[in-house]
Amino acid sequence: TIGSSCLVYNMFLFTGYNFLNTNKDSLDISIWFNSTYSNNTAFTPIALLRVPRLVNMASNAYIKFLRGSGVEMLLEYVKDMPKVGTKLKFDLSSLLGALFFTWIVELLFPVVLTYLVYEKQQKLKIMMKMHGLKDGPYWMITYTYFFALSAVYMILFIIFGSVIGLRFFTANNYSIQIVFYFIYINLQIALAFFAASFFSSVKIATVVGYIYVFGSGLLGAFLLRFFVEDNGFPKGWIVVMEIIPGFSLYRGLYEFGQYAFSGTAMGTSGMEWTNLSDPVNGMRTVLIIMVIEWAILLPLAFYLDQVSSLGGGLRKRLLISLKCFKKRAASFRRYSFGRQGSKVVVEMENPDTTQEREVVEQLLLEPSANHAIISDNLTKVYHGKDGNPDKLAVRGLSLALPKGQCFGMLGPNGAGKTSFISMMIGLIPPTSGTAYVHGMDIRTDMNEIYTNMGVCPQHDLLWETLTGREHLLFYGRLKNLKGAELLKATDDSLKSVNLFRGGVGDKQVGKYSGGMKRRLSVAISLIGDPKVVFMDEPSTGLDPASRNNLWSVVKEAKKNRAIILTTHSMEEAEVLCDRLGIFVDGGFQCIGNPKELKARYGGTYVFTMTTSSEHEQEVEQLVRRLSPNANRIYHISGTQKFELPKQEVKIADVFNEVENAKGRFSIHAWGLADTTLEDVFIKVAKGAQAFNV
Repeated sequence: TIGSSCLVYNMFLFTGYNFLNTNKDSLDISIWFNSTYSNNTAFTPIALLRVPRLVNMASNAYIKFLRGSGVEMLLEYVKDMPKVGTKLKFDLSSLLGALFFTWIVELLFPVVLTYLVYEKQQKLKIMMKMHGLKDGPYWMITYTYFFALSAVYMILFIIFGSVIGLRFFTANNYSIQIVFYFIYINLQIALAFFAASFFSSVKIATVVGYIYVFGSGLLGAFLLRFFVEDNGFPKGWIVVMEIIPGFSLYRGLYEFGQYAFSGTAMGTSGMEWTNLSDPVNGMRTVLIIMVIEWAILLPLAFYLDQVSSLGGGLRKRLLISLKCFKKRAASFRRYSFGRQGSKVVVEMENPDTTQEREVVEQLLLEPSANHAIISDNLTKVYHGKDGNPDKLAVRGLSLALPKGQCFGMLGPNGAGKTSFISMMIGLIPPTSGTAYVHGMDIRTDMNEIYTNMGVCPQHDLLWETLTGREHLLFYGRLKNLKGAELLKATDDSLKSVNLFRGGVGDKQVGKYSGGMKRRLSVAISLIGDPKVVFMDEPSTGLDPASRNNLWSVVKEAKKNRAIILTTHSMEEAEVLCDRLGIFVDGGFQCIGNPKELKARYGGTYVFTMTTSSEHEQEVEQLVRRLSPNANRIYHISGTQKFELPKQEVKIADVFNEVENAKGRFSIHAWGLADTTLEDVFIKVAKGAQAFNV
């Protein structure tokens, strides 16, 4: 009844209703109920549920009394006034998480960047390419590896934060977090690939990487954050700043932190998908920016890797459709250079190089499948810097090498041997001219050439953390070896270079001596049966026993392939090489087999005799009787050396003269030696250098 009061009682709740101020014009009800929030009060939850219901009942009774039974009013929410006090909930991670979590997530960036630059600095990437690993599979494998590493890292990051109860993780929708971190780790990997194109030193890349990590975090916390919270700052400039991946990451984490903190204070949930349409929420913009930036950075990084001079390898053509034009341009440049430098080439010409050039020209007109390597007027010029003149490292080199032959290149340091090898294996591009490996051009078909090529570089390009066996297994797979065939080839290679016994092949390469690394490099160059092998000073640092064993391996290997070998060991050249070329100042001075060269340039005997100083004149008279054209090349303290032309001297006459001389004066020692390959090398090299001067 309107204008009365009543007391309702049941076993759980005492409730009093006062309708004294209620009339037909207004509803004014005062309700008194037990609001004890003690944990020991068993009926408190039931009371909290029934009070709103009873208020609803009284309100509907009033409406129906006035308007009839068909009218009702539903209360959707009832709140206590004043609300009982609750404990203050403060989530530090939501306030400070944006900065610290930015650093934690970005710590993967220097790791990826350092690894990529290390492979480039150590030339491991180009070494893999030389053994058949193409750019596409390399990028796919490397990208997948770093994505898997980053994904595991981020999953553990979210799990750990959730387990310890940080509302930064538990309050926000997990699907939004997963999408955000998934997009960002892809962008971070693409950024690392892009940045790696500009570095050639691991130390510099590491320093710059960590500066980026800590710098972007601090600038985000003390610059970007204030711009975001300033309602007067143009939103467009915030979007421009978020193009920097570090700022995009900070903005996303900042939004997670703000929603988690406000949810804690208001007793609501954190960020949901519906919140992305909120104009003050920058998460949607950040996600769009990161996706677009990833789609741009990854192809750009791939392109820079191909054309950057720091990336190693030949410069790639920008568009496949321009390849023919490039070939014509390269041919024109070669012709122009030959005309301008023709005087130099003519001055350096000799019968051997002229004959070799004629053979190459004939093979280019009538290709022969028997010739594995044809070098056609190959030239390399290093352009001078800081006012220094250009350096002509390789001067129009022409060479034809058939299968089953080992060709040795001899020459002093700086002669251009390594430059020639580097052009042949794709480390540096030729300035003009070209070369063909089994009919494939080194300027355009290097990827196909790599599948049939083995390389033992001058410096060992190995992973310090892998074992010798793992190296051979890896490069064997690149040569399409599989299963039992791969295992057998690996064991045979280790045995051939004496790295099989005692478990040496299963030790990390970082623990190998210099000679062991060298032997492993030779084994890598020969695994998979390559058709062409380049060896740059393969026996450097080996002891005599290991060197002889290595020579046996190379002699066996050259039976069904072409090998080009550079060396400073005349003994090695004489043992291994079917033909030799003495390379001085960028060009061949002579080409032939060891016997021909010794006969041509060393047609003398070297006669040595040691006596007391007073008999030196008698020794010289003895030599003049044997050979009127003898030439004294050494004289000190009674020891004299003479070159005797072979056509003027018989060995029997030398022995007779020495026996007769023993009766006239005392001879301490004497000897007669044929010219060695080392003598030939020294004579040719000195003659060429004197001519150039």
